[in-house]
Amino acid sequence: MRAAVIGSGIGGLTAAIALRAGNVPVQVYERATTLAEIGAGVSLGANGFRILASLGLGDRIRSVSANLRRIEFHHWRTGEIFCQHPMGDWYEERFGGPFLGIHRADFHHVLLAAFDGTPQLNHHCTTVEETPDAVRMTFSNGRTIDADVVIGADGVNSAVRDDDTAPVFSRMTCYRGLVPTDRIPGGDTLDLTFFLGPNRHLVAYPVRDGSLINFVAYVPGTEWTQESWHTRSDPASAVAAFEGWTPQVTAMLAAAPEVGRWALYDREPLRRWSTPRVTLLGDAAHPMLPHAGQGTNQALEDAAVLAACFPDFARYEQIRKPRTRQIQLGARANAACFQVPEGRPTTDRNARLTTLPETVAWIHGHNPLDLP
Repeated sequence: MRAAVIGSGIGGLTAAIALRAGNVPVQVYERATTLAEIGAGVSLGANGFRILASLGLGDRIRSVSANLRRIEFHHWRTGEIFCQHPMGDWYEERFGGPFLGIHRADFHHVLLAAFDGTPQLNHHCTTVEETPDAVRMTFSNGRTIDADVVIGADGVNSAVRDDDTAPVFSRMTCYRGLVPTDRIPGGDTLDLTFFLGPNRHLVAYPVRDGSLINFVAYVPGTEWTQESWHTRSDPASAVAAFEGWTPQVTAMLAAAPEVGRWALYDREPLRRWSTPRVTLLGDAAHPMLPHAGQGTNQALEDAAVLAACFPDFARYEQIRKPRTRQIQLGARANAACFQVPEGRPTTDRNARLTTLPETVAWIHGHNPLDLP
């Protein structure tokens, strides 16, 4: 049975690797014309890592990542730590895998090597037509290609997704960037670090074995609506958005050689992901806001369950949809939690953060390879 994967991101490549491990012939089609080094950091939890370990990639992923030793929450103006929890060895023992910070490009290189082949580049899928015997894909370069089954891993604006609802704008944008660790005051002490303030927050963590700090700075607003990895902004704009914040934040933003900026979108949970010959994974199936740190991890879980259930797409969807829906909606709620006004709302939020390890245990401790 010939499988086609649309999209060579982390979820699409992992699905292709897992399917090949099960002796399924698979080809990957990618809209980009080159595999350039784009993106910034990715947080990889135990639930995602165990998928990679099951494919024999655990050691390789560890070697290009930073193992995060703790999580800290800081006051936006003073920089004072008001809540922290251990990670590192404690997290790995508790949840069965590490919590890593990894550059997306490094992650992608590991997966491309494991795929042992080059995705078909310059193949932007525009339509998918299913017949009783095959699926016909049409690409913007003029080609039409048939496969037995098609897996849409082509993101929030998926062409494979059979749904006419529009992406939902969160009324929030983010600045993202990478800064050499030695250019940030106290940069070598940063692990998974949150700076929480009214109406905005910043998350930072090391990647590339600690030599770089990845940051994501979230601000409200509707004037910026572009959603693209390639969109750039002036670092001075990011600094201005966090005027009055602790110097560690403003110095981090000012030291960025370049800053990406994009608007944050998700979609309402889908009622149906699959037909007998077509299914979805990752952001194509359940695009979620980044406030749970689970977009990449859920795509990895999808890939593993899809390969285990293949070609029974109905079973795959039945297993995955309830979990991804809960995380997807929870990610929406987290944005408000991180950006509450000062006073009683902050006090209540900070109290909830003291129980964070137990609150997220159902996410990080989950093993999608234990199929029902």
